[in-house]
Amino acid sequence: MEKNAPIGFFDSGVGGLSVYSKFRNILPFENAIYYGDLKNLPYGNKTQEELIGFARNILDFFKSKDVKAVVIACNTSSALAYDFVKDDYDFKIYPIIQSCAKVIAGMQAKRIGVFATEGTVKSGAYERELLKYKPELEIKAIACPNWVSIVEGVNLVDADFDIKLHLDEMMKFIPDKIILGCTHYPYLLEKLTKFAPRNIFIDPAEIFVDYIKNDLLLTDSCNLGFEEFYVSADAESFIKNSQLFYNVKKCNNLNACIGNFS
Repeated sequence: MEKNAPIGFFDSGVGGLSVYSKFRNILPFENAIYYGDLKNLPYGNKTQEELIGFARNILDFFKSKDVKAVVIACNTSSALAYDFVKDDYDFKIYPIIQSCAKVIAGMQAKRIGVFATEGTVKSGAYERELLKYKPELEIKAIACPNWVSIVEGVNLVDADFDIKLHLDEMMKFIPDKIILGCTHYPYLLEKLTKFAPRNIFIDPAEIFVDYIKNDLLLTDSCNLGFEEFYVSADAESFIKNSQLFYNVKKCNNLNACIGNFS
């Protein structure tokens, strides 16, 4: 695989930018392409068959771009689609849950909570992966079906009320740590920390990027890498909401967005 080829990233929307922004800050010389599947947002309530189909379509797109690797910056796709597509392409595919589980399980925690989408919770992916490395862990996963749409600005529920409702339920479990098991959820940390200490929350994006950095065939370029952003729908909304974590500046008529990190 060509070491200077781009790396693909995908998510259902802007959530994956929480991974991508950390990646660009650590590896600015890498070329990268980001795909936000806003047409099919949110992923959390989709069937496994639908998610596998979305993943194949996006991976086929990245194949046409001659990428050297693809980062699944989406917990739901990692939980429900990765195992069905991982061997079908000639580039490496990095799933967020499976890539982070060993490090998280190694933390000084006996009780771990997981906030995630309905699809991720029903899959049992976090429990399955974490218990591989620490069978004695106690894990409680709670689905937060409104949180993605709150971040994407398409849900008019009272965000503070909804967040506190789920957090109150989780705190009854008395967790040592809580995994933000959807890449959209770190956008809600400001609200979450109104009701719980910051150090209880784990953002897997930080662990994920470190894993990729140590595994990836890195470029030998000393020039700032190019980046391209694509969306399947609603480019204007993507640009607006991206500003929470990343400075996507503009989109052309083909939904190819050009931006840079700040």
